Amino acid sequence: MFQLETISPKMLDYYVERRDSLIIDLRSKEEYAVSHIKNAISVPYETLDEEKPFPREKILVFYCDRGGASMLAAKKYRKLGYRVRSVIGGFLAYHGRNLVISG
Repeated sequence: MFQLETISPKMLDYYVERRDSLIIDLRSKEEYAVSHIKNAISVPYETLDEEKPFPREKILVFYCDRGGASMLAAKKYRKLGYRVRSVIGGFLAYHGRNLVISG
């Protein structure tokens, strides 16, 4: 089974352009629409169980507002056999170059 790895918000930039990664924004669709990390997909935490399975070959990189929900999601998907990362401090701690701001 894969180990749960946490990463700093700064490390998100490392995963943005990687083809073997899938960045998952667990915040609400409304929050995602206002701002998110480049290439991230929106999957609100409340709807995570309804989501189709994620590609097994990808590293799942979860982030939320502060890091709590992403840690829970990462633990869940690690138990399912995925390679996962959780962003410590979440979106509020991110100040990198891959921030997308709408409107």
